[in-house]
Amino acid sequence: MSTLLYLLGVLAFLAGLAGLVLPVLPGALLLWGGVWLIAWAGDFGLIGAPTLSVTGVLALLIVAADWAATALGAKAFGASRWAAIGATVGLILGLAFGPVGLILGPVLGAVALELWKDPNLKKALRAGAGTLVGFLVGSVVKVVLAFLLVGVTIIGLLV
Repeated sequence: MSTLLYLLGVLAFLAGLAGLVLPVLPGALLLWGGVWLIAWAGDFGLIGAPTLSVTGVLALLIVAADWAATALGAKAFGASRWAAIGATVGLILGLAFGPVGLILGPVLGAVALELWKDPNLKKALRAGAGTLVGFLVGSVVKVVLAFLLVGVTIIGLLV
């Protein structure tokens, strides 16, 4: 049984790392679920409450960074609510085009709906730029936090 739990934990970790860039996968939840599965596999002897607590906080910070970065980036560049909706729709549609779609989809969606709301091209392009900056900053923060979470887990296993 413990071998299966370890395997599931590692698979959850890998899916969680993929979920950092694929919005259809809940990356932070899968990463933390992987920690729990690995802890359970070892009867919570190798990974205990301190590691689970720290990785839980890191998972929450990943979720917060995901929600906040794009919105704050777009708002800082003057984007409206329509641009945020467009970015979300663009992200979903961009999934079909792989990594390029994941980056350009939200930008094009933000520009398109901002233009639809107000035909001011300069303002729409600023909204798209803000969406891109927010997405990139959020992605970097999420990856750094995810590697911290993985590192804390590995340290928990070794100590």
